[in-house]
Amino acid sequence: MAKKKKNEIWEWGKALVIAVVLAVVIRSFLFAPIVVDGESMMPTLHNSDRMIVNKVNYKVSEPKRFDIIVFHAPEGKDYIKRVIGLPGDTIEYKDDVLYVNGKAYKEPYLDEYKKQVTDGPLTESFKLEDKIGQSTVPEGELFVMGDNRRDSKDSRHIGTIPYEKVLGNTSMIYWPISDIKLVN
Repeated sequence: MAKKKKNEIWEWGKALVIAVVLAVVIRSFLFAPIVVDGESMMPTLHNSDRMIVNKVNYKVSEPKRFDIIVFHAPEGKDYIKRVIGLPGDTIEYKDDVLYVNGKAYKEPYLDEYKKQVTDGPLTESFKLEDKIGQSTVPEGELFVMGDNRRDSKDSRHIGTIPYEKVLGNTSMIYWPISDIKLVN
């Protein structure tokens, strides 16, 4: 009887160790939870939304324009922002319209916020060179902005983001339950 009890404890111990190792591997290399801190991505994301960061995607592909990414910011925090400019792009905002390489782009994720703003544009006019001192986004870097353009600390303030600082992309809110959805 004692041998059977000892064997059962050993089996449970092995199962627990395997579960912990799997959790560490998954969180470190594949997916990780993140909590939205602040209102810089409103109205797309809200303060305290919980999301899953896909750490695998950018190991096999490059970031795309308008992806929502998570990266290590200069002050040691992780930020969630939207990719606006890719390497080699020229960026300009004029009269609340985004121009990339001279071509106007629609930003449907901002439509709701633009309707709420009545005292001027949501995004102030600027050229990339005014913000980062270069006319194009440097190789291996991204120009990112929060959707809440009037209240976002992003590439306009902290500069472009090197690829190696990017943790991954995120597109799924899993908490609160009432807000579960895919975002883009």
